Amino acid sequence: MLQEIANLGGWLRMMGRHDRSESLFYYFRIEDQVPENHLLRLIDRYVSFDFVREKLRASYSETGRPSIDPEVLLRILLLGYLYGITSERKLLEELRMHLAWRWFTGLGFDQEIPHHSTFSKNRHGRFQESNLFQELFERIVEQCLAAGLVEGEQMSVDGSFIMANASHHSRIPREQFKEVARVNYGARKYLEELEQENGDGEPMHEQDKVSTTDPDSTYLTKGNRAAELGYFDNYLIDNESCVIVGVQATAARLSQESAAARDMINRYCERHGRQPKGVAADTTYGNGEMLQWLDERGIAGYIRVKENPKGQPTDLYGIDQFTYVPEENCYLCPAGKRLNYVGINKGNRVHRYYSTTKRCRGCEQKPQCTRGQFRTIGIHICEEARQRAHARAKTPEFAMALRKRRKVEALFSELKNLIGLRRLRLRRIKFVREQFYLAAVAQNLKRLVRFLSQPTRSLMEITA
Repeated sequence: MLQEIANLGGWLRMMGRHDRSESLFYYFRIEDQVPENHLLRLIDRYVSFDFVREKLRASYSETGRPSIDPEVLLRILLLGYLYGITSERKLLEELRMHLAWRWFTGLGFDQEIPHHSTFSKNRHGRFQESNLFQELFERIVEQCLAAGLVEGEQMSVDGSFIMANASHHSRIPREQFKEVARVNYGARKYLEELEQENGDGEPMHEQDKVSTTDPDSTYLTKGNRAAELGYFDNYLIDNESCVIVGVQATAARLSQESAAARDMINRYCERHGRQPKGVAADTTYGNGEMLQWLDERGIAGYIRVKENPKGQPTDLYGIDQFTYVPEENCYLCPAGKRLNYVGINKGNRVHRYYSTTKRCRGCEQKPQCTRGQFRTIGIHICEEARQRAHARAKTPEFAMALRKRRKVEALFSELKNLIGLRRLRLRRIKFVREQFYLAAVAQNLKRLVRFLSQPTRSLMEITA
């Protein structure tokens, strides 16, 4: 018995027991606790945020109580997008406990964490007025270009629907909006801001119903999904590096995607003095106007042509069976009968050519030509660009471009699943832009510092 007790005592001593008593003082440097290959250390090493103070210098008074460093606020905001924390209260709670985050923001344990209301005040004021977030995004893109990460020859464009921070129950008939604004502070403030901006106190987007919570958001249904309020986040990316080189927030309207693509490409060309050789996109962008716009700039559009779903049935004669007579601006059908030009259909922007009931009535080929009383032909005003796109779709380069285009879909998956931007936190399109820009900055930063920290690259720089 005594031997067993002795053995038990030995086991207890060998096993050990942790004493949770806390020391009164600790001495260590936060700097020593952050690994050399940590993401935040790499960002701090390769990316400078010094421009923030210079850009916002005019927004601060030279007298009075010192304010919080705007660079610190920006770094804290970036942490939320880098680590998928969508709540600023939650972000500040994590910052209070996270050593690497404190090191990245420069806030020691003896320094006070900013109050969450500070972010709202700066976002609605200095940051918004100075376009700080767009400037930050453009600077990161320029650094990607300077480092050789972005080739810029082949690009892809796409848009993704992001839910607004508003319920569909908040929608009211458009004509009632002004009346509701008398008792609804958000709606009244929206109309006041619109009147100051453009002198028009009407909601921005033409809709039958407008949300009183977020009037800029639009109601969209696509495929089998239920209709929801939201916005489109549009990306223009470099195919090789997967770096986002263009971001634009638009209303959730399919027609806005092509307009956003043109704006992003134009802005990229103007700012960086170069343009892509090819742009890939899905069929949503395959309208004649977009294809012709790309052709005029010498950009190959790797886009399938968007056809009219109510067009001519495929079992009847196609346009290739008809012969165009340029001298008379008419078409001849396979039976040699004329289809005369009657003008442009402004709805779908096509030139219309019509036969007559008399010409088609006794034609033996009528069953193969039309199911109506007479045959009509619609030629899009951008038909040449459409035909070039049809021909390009048969090339190996087209198939390769479509495979590369999937990278933009992966970026949107990262945006929603890792960054957590399935649903917007802020309202109004001017604040939605902020979220889209910061999310794109976070995505680009990860790729940039990973590229710059490659061992082979470091060796090349040393030996250069």
